[in-house]
Amino acid sequence: MLTRVKSAVANFMGGIMAGSSGSEHSGGGCGGSDLPLRFPYGRPEFLGLSQDEVECSADHIARPILILKETRRLPWATGYAEVINAGKSTHNEDQASCEVLTVKKKAGAIASTPNRNSTKRRSSLPNGEGLQLKENAESEGVSCHYWSLFDGHAGSGAAVVASRLLQQHITEQLQDLVEILKNSAILPPTCLGDEPESTPASGRTLTRAASLRGGVGAPGSPSTPPARFFTEKKIPHECLVIGALESAFKEMDLQIERERSSYSISGGCTALIVICLLGKLYVANAGDSRAIIIRNGEIIPMSSEFTPESERQRLQYLAFMQPHLLGNEFTHLEFPRRVQRKELGKKMLYRDFNMTGWAYKTIEDDDLKFPLIYGEGKKARVMATIGVTRGLGDHDLKVHDSNIYIKPFLSSAPEVRVYDLSRYEHGADDVLILATDGLWDVLSNEEVAEAITQFLPNCDPDDPHRYTLAAQDLVMRARGVLKDRGWRISNDRLGSGDDISVYVIPLIHGNKLS
Repeated sequence: MLTRVKSAVANFMGGIMAGSSGSEHSGGGCGGSDLPLRFPYGRPEFLGLSQDEVECSADHIARPILILKETRRLPWATGYAEVINAGKSTHNEDQASCEVLTVKKKAGAIASTPNRNSTKRRSSLPNGEGLQLKENAESEGVSCHYWSLFDGHAGSGAAVVASRLLQQHITEQLQDLVEILKNSAILPPTCLGDEPESTPASGRTLTRAASLRGGVGAPGSPSTPPARFFTEKKIPHECLVIGALESAFKEMDLQIERERSSYSISGGCTALIVICLLGKLYVANAGDSRAIIIRNGEIIPMSSEFTPESERQRLQYLAFMQPHLLGNEFTHLEFPRRVQRKELGKKMLYRDFNMTGWAYKTIEDDDLKFPLIYGEGKKARVMATIGVTRGLGDHDLKVHDSNIYIKPFLSSAPEVRVYDLSRYEHGADDVLILATDGLWDVLSNEEVAEAITQFLPNCDPDDPHRYTLAAQDLVMRARGVLKDRGWRISNDRLGSGDDISVYVIPLIHGNKLS
């Protein structure tokens, strides 16, 4: 046990130190090095790099910042920049993808809400530079823009796979919803294929007394409607899109789990994605990447980070309900510090899953076990191993030198936030920032907003490169300059030694969707 505690502390101090992109977690499992890669390692396709350029970008000393060569490769003149880590891992384990997705009704699918009125919907040009309105046609689908960032750990395999396949799962989940989403004036049917209710939404509910009576008419008479014992929930359209994204994340994680027996899919990854669908932005995040909107100088958070500290109560509750997951090596309780044997019988501060505050408890033998969650801030770890609690992959991740799997404590479920573009008239300097934690570890929301509001007004509004240059500026600010004491940023603070990937997405294109 002492050896494991020392190993756990070592892991706590350093986290998961990833090796090459083909490496696997400690503890091994399926997906060994003898298996082929699911997809070869590379940088985002939209960067258009040659293999030589990819190899040159992996310079941990110079750390060159990669930017878009052609702005037309991304929709909305989106800016993008990235830089490799300072030696933490062989490869840049961040991955990104951006596409224009066309969602068409699945062939042979049950007919959903019929489209009785001629409406217009948006479709994207192939290069994503503009938007036009097309008359509705039964054979057409719905177009949406898709941006994604994946931050890999313990190898780039899961991030590479997710960057290639998650958009396919999103498209599949949206296929049954195409006709429903195009009819925004009618509430979605409770059962797919049912006729929509033509009565106002308020007419869908009955009073409790009426529901218990089953409506008017004698029992069993033809005029008696079916008994309805509960009011019917009114589900807005955007909740269907949220559910589709949540289901897509789950299916992506399950696919990684299935395919790791046939392919080498190393490590795990966080996932931050955005889709623009029918005039709304849907931001889905699982992990510790972050999205913020900067609108007229105001900061609007569009995601939350999922870490051992932010999800403490969920993790503790799971361990309390299923103590076998702790392998008799960990305690689900939290203490301000490690409990020492000499403190048995004393009263010490502690926190359980049902508590946000602290209380005192008498220390027992079980409290001497290593805490499920240990450390603070960026050094907080689950089982002294991993610092993020949501994402994809990590199916073979175990506690060092043990047979205790950590995956049961990790979730693939994203948090989804919605932003209605049509509610605001956006200017050329209003943007959505997506970035991996390499940026946010050293720059606050306020510092990023200040950088953007200082940089963009000094650029030509008609310059298609202005948002890529803004992304490059943010990466430079976070990476810093290499000095005798390492990478340094403003005020001689330590710069980010992590991989950094940044999108700057202009929201002025949202004006064209209204």
